[in-house]
Amino acid sequence: MTVQPLKRRRAPRGSGDHLREEILDAATDLLLDTGHAKAVSIRSVAQRVGVTPPSIYLHFADKDALLDAVCARYFERLDEVMQQVAADESSNIDRLRVQGLAYVRFATQTPELYRIAMMGEGRLGSDVDMTLNSSAFVHMRNSVETLMAEGVYPPGDSTMAALELWTVAHGVAAQLISRPYLPFGDVEEFANRVLSAVCLGQIACGVMGADTPPTEAVARIKEQSRG
Repeated sequence: MTVQPLKRRRAPRGSGDHLREEILDAATDLLLDTGHAKAVSIRSVAQRVGVTPPSIYLHFADKDALLDAVCARYFERLDEVMQQVAADESSNIDRLRVQGLAYVRFATQTPELYRIAMMGEGRLGSDVDMTLNSSAFVHMRNSVETLMAEGVYPPGDSTMAALELWTVAHGVAAQLISRPYLPFGDVEEFANRVLSAVCLGQIACGVMGADTPPTEAVARIKEQSRG
């Protein structure tokens, strides 16, 4: 499934929520048009919306707060995408894999937004973290819990297992964005291989025990493959 790029949502110029949405639209457009957060300022956003800078400050304390809100809305769209791809899969393990793949794909299609949201200094309680914790991360954790209930994943802390998967998906996305010149080959295939390996690795660790030394695990897998 191809993820559509983030699109601008227009709202009539006015006050309150309508003006706030226009401000977010303008800041998003500037980021997507220029590809860099440095191009976004309170003044440039105000000019694009057609208001004075003080009007921006009525809704956002500063540029950081504005960009935080832009990225939070960006992840709301990711939430929709992850639900869409999951609905297309009948297998729960594949559902978990494609959710991670959708996350990576979404990040690499709008790298500047992802870079601001997830590759800078984090702030506890930010809009971005609150949105992720109630959307994308929840979908991964729900998929893990379903697999645990089925006996595919070992029983345990679903939050920790989902956090491991999220960390891998973020790592893949961050590498693709920050080091696009590395020899990844086909980016989609690369991301799919890594995420599949992690999902299967968690299952294997559950079967053999997380404390099994790697050398023993390899020996047991070879023995099983010989039948």
